[in-house]
Amino acid sequence: MSTFPAAPRIAPVEAPYDASIAEAFARVMPPGREPLKLFRTMARNPRVLQRIFAGSLLDRGTISLRERELVILRTCARCGSEYEWGVHVAFFAQRAGLSKEQVAATLPAANNRDAWTGGDALLIQLVDQLHDSACISDALWEQLADTFTPEQLLELVALTGAYHTISYMTNAFRVALEPDAARFSAA
Repeated sequence: MSTFPAAPRIAPVEAPYDASIAEAFARVMPPGREPLKLFRTMARNPRVLQRIFAGSLLDRGTISLRERELVILRTCARCGSEYEWGVHVAFFAQRAGLSKEQVAATLPAANNRDAWTGGDALLIQLVDQLHDSACISDALWEQLADTFTPEQLLELVALTGAYHTISYMTNAFRVALEPDAARFSAA
């Protein structure tokens, strides 16, 4: 799991922001909240920032908030992205109805697949298989197809891939942890 003692590899931009960057931040951040360090880092390349924001799957989609956050947490945990995992725990876990024990069980070190049942267990398996093999076995696919619609399955796989990309960015750039985000060690 990754906590980076070294300085970030790409320094986040500082205010005042260009107008287009400030507008992009205003669309995704709660009023009065400073933009996240990841967003400020991506703002070094406004095209990347805008394209990542345009491809966001954090809006209301075909899956529930709980399903979305479970997939994001497990993906980020498997990728060792303490930054993104911690931000999502802080911002969304409670609203998604995930208990502290369930949040902790998203960490691979917990090795706690028994914490999950039904659709939740299938989502953990989906993320794990995609992470391990970039594919889904026929046996798991049959179970997923019995539980989720084709539209939901498309969203779940896209979401997993999107958060691999976000995890790559947080880890490769060594984005400093947000002060109010959760930590792997506290789970």
